[in-house]
Amino acid sequence: MSNYSHPEDEFIFITNEEGEKERFRIILTFEHDETGNQYMVVAPEEDEDAQVQGNDDIVEQDVYAFRYEEEGEQLKLFTIEDDDEWDMVEEVLNTFQEDEETE
Repeated sequence: MSNYSHPEDEFIFITNEEGEKERFRIILTFEHDETGNQYMVVAPEEDEDAQVQGNDDIVEQDVYAFRYEEEGEQLKLFTIEDDDEWDMVEEVLNTFQEDEETE
């Protein structure tokens, strides 16, 4: 289906609706084998809404997914609006999380 990578300590800045730049940690990037589209899953650097278990392992955290294109040093992010595309991204993220838990 897709090959993914888990960048270590990589961040991206995304401008919010108020025009302020927010820092997000890149959780996962992958390219879909059939379409060649590239995707990125990110989480807010300081997610105040993350639910934490007793041993400080994050159980639930807000994450955001984008399709992206690289143009030189710049990244163009595109929102994912198609339900089938969302389902595919969710499937890859779930597989990634399962792989992380078994390591």
